[in-house]
Amino acid sequence: MAAMAEENPRRRLGRGLAALIGDVDSEVGAIDRARTQRRLPVEFLRPNPRNPRKTFNAEELAELANSIRERGVVQPVLARPVAGESESFEIIAGERRWRAAQRAGVHEIPVYIQEVSDQEALELAIIENVQRSDLNALEEAMGYQQLIDEFTYTQAELAESIGKSRSHVANTLRLLKLPESVKAEITTGRLSAGHARALVSVSDPEEIAKIILNQNLNVRNAEALAKKRKAGSGTRRAVEKDADTRALEARLGEALGLVVDIRHKAKGGEVRIKYRSLEQLDEICRRLDD
Repeated sequence: MAAMAEENPRRRLGRGLAALIGDVDSEVGAIDRARTQRRLPVEFLRPNPRNPRKTFNAEELAELANSIRERGVVQPVLARPVAGESESFEIIAGERRWRAAQRAGVHEIPVYIQEVSDQEALELAIIENVQRSDLNALEEAMGYQQLIDEFTYTQAELAESIGKSRSHVANTLRLLKLPESVKAEITTGRLSAGHARALVSVSDPEEIAKIILNQNLNVRNAEALAKKRKAGSGTRRAVEKDADTRALEARLGEALGLVVDIRHKAKGGEVRIKYRSLEQLDEICRRLDD
């Protein structure tokens, strides 16, 4: 396995764990899995400090622990031996299952053991988590950046290796440039990957993020808002709004549940309310009549 990695270190691993343990339906894969699978005490396993997944939802862990109590660990964890230590293995993929098994009081779990390099281990950890949608968008971006920093990947090579499009890799990496306050909302799940990708195109992502959260905008509406803000700042070069104006827009938008745009002019100004349906227009009229 190590020799294969040296011959072609940039090979495509986009098929995930099947690239290491064989196709599920193939006879060769079944023989290989039988040869490398063992049941190990949970204390023989340790988490990978370079695992891109950093957050584990407590409720989801509790649900998985309940499932494990009833049915056991259905899918084995993938691990590799720790060099120089006997009966010690580092988890490549399946840390959540390992954590939940301990919560469930299970003492032994099924494990596939493979000899892989640091590079392969990181690639596989990213691939497995992305395929399962276990990573939030920021964790995915950090994992990609880790591969670039540690193994000198280009974005094109990274896309080829993990089986994603180059544009997906590039757009995901752009999330790392967002302000820390916005990153925190992505980590907690209040902002989705779609919301986050809309925010990287605007000059004021913190303000747009507040509007998205206050008005509970879906991804499509968030993209429309970001496009409008980008067009306004790029083509008309509108004068930067002061903090009081932005705060008033956010307050009115939250009250109405719609996007509000306040524009000061030399004499007076405009208040624009964006509606998406006749029902929303009727609601605005009703409030004005009250």
